[in-house]
Amino acid sequence: MKTYLSVYLGSALLALVITPIVIWLARRLSIVDVPGARHTHTKPISHIGGVAIFLSVIPLIVCVLFLSNVIGDAFRDIVPKIAVLLCAAGFIFFVGLIDDIRTKGLRARIKFLAQLVAAIAVCAVGIRIKFVTVADWLTLDFGWFSWPLTLLWIVGITNAVNLSDGLDGLAAGISAVACGVIAAFAIYSGQVVMAVLMLALLGSLSGFLFFNFSPAKIFMGDCGSLFLGFTIASSSVLCSTKSPVLVGLALPVLALGIPIFDTLFSMLRRFLERRSMFAPDRRHFHHRLVDLGLKQRQVVITIYVVTLLAAGLGMFMMVTRNISSLIVFLCILLLLLLVFRVVGSVRLRETIAGLQQKYAISHQVQDEIKGFEDAELHFRRAMTFNQWWQAVSTAADRMGFLSLSLPLTNRDGSARTLSWRSDGQVPDLQDKSLKVDVPVRDRRAGLFLNLKIEVCGSGSLESAGRRVALFARLMEEHDVAGLPGK
Repeated sequence: MKTYLSVYLGSALLALVITPIVIWLARRLSIVDVPGARHTHTKPISHIGGVAIFLSVIPLIVCVLFLSNVIGDAFRDIVPKIAVLLCAAGFIFFVGLIDDIRTKGLRARIKFLAQLVAAIAVCAVGIRIKFVTVADWLTLDFGWFSWPLTLLWIVGITNAVNLSDGLDGLAAGISAVACGVIAAFAIYSGQVVMAVLMLALLGSLSGFLFFNFSPAKIFMGDCGSLFLGFTIASSSVLCSTKSPVLVGLALPVLALGIPIFDTLFSMLRRFLERRSMFAPDRRHFHHRLVDLGLKQRQVVITIYVVTLLAAGLGMFMMVTRNISSLIVFLCILLLLLLVFRVVGSVRLRETIAGLQQKYAISHQVQDEIKGFEDAELHFRRAMTFNQWWQAVSTAADRMGFLSLSLPLTNRDGSARTLSWRSDGQVPDLQDKSLKVDVPVRDRRAGLFLNLKIEVCGSGSLESAGRRVALFARLMEEHDVAGLPGK
């Protein structure tokens, strides 16, 4: 117990000493986070606090390797795994630090790839979720599936912690609760390595929160949140390899329930809105609480209370057995989902409506592409101008256009206009429509024909825009100048 206390107090003291130095250094080097549309602070603040967390954790863990007691022996027994885990976590830290220092930051895909590489390295040394014992009579052996499952777990938790770093002290406080709960379980189950890792993190976060809690003097940045998320995720897997019971993985899920669910719902929103999974978002759980009228400090404390409640209830899993642990776990997850429902982060009806709309748009896009491909066949058979105009009219009909108009100048200087109007569509006065001029290259050198088109929006200007784009592609690929006939 003296070693545990020394690790916690040592890392906390280091964080208290190093963090002010990092604040001073960041200001001297102008490494600060400038206020913007997605930020809640109003003045530039240092955002490389992860440096203090990293430098408060690693030295304590390395020192434990040289202890001549049971804990030191336990660390030395799995030196390869510990070394790879710490090196991978250090790699993630430096990737985050580069992202914090660079003015434009790193692309989300690069950070995701770095997390994947680090997670693969951890899996390669045997730190994988190989099986989970749900009850005495039920053990889930994942076999080869342990690789993708572990990668998903590590990368998912890493990004969940990273996304929770949106308010002063939020990510640090949630991570501290998670570390404390996992450390308690590790001590209870006799997993000394896991206990030391979590206590080192907990101590560093305890010291860092003195400067990070609202109003914050420093942010942890990506170097801190990515390092925390990756270390917690990888360490929990290391814990599960020694104790394959459900609680080994369930407790971290409950302690990190807010950021995990927040990440899942953010991905669902982006999927329904047809945006990139890496697109920025300002509708996270803490943003919803702010929108409800809570102040920043109140939001953070509220999330702390919910996290402590979920983690505290999850501790009952340590004294229950078999299916009772699973029931406790599922009930707490339902409570967390209810909290998200209350603050409006998830609405079942809107989600179902969004899925239906996404399916309808997908079906509509397929029909538009089919119409484009059918029209293209007519253009390929066109040999003369009259056949070309017939192909243009056919394409307009297949793509749901209202009308076409093509002013022409004959060789004798007289003017005429070719026109086409849909017989099947009668525009509604309430329907939106697009009127676009499409330039079409003529056979006369340097001349362009101005093809005027009108497209019915049919309730969706996006669909009309896609059809116009497909039609413009036909005009570009099959213009008048490319006709072989006279």
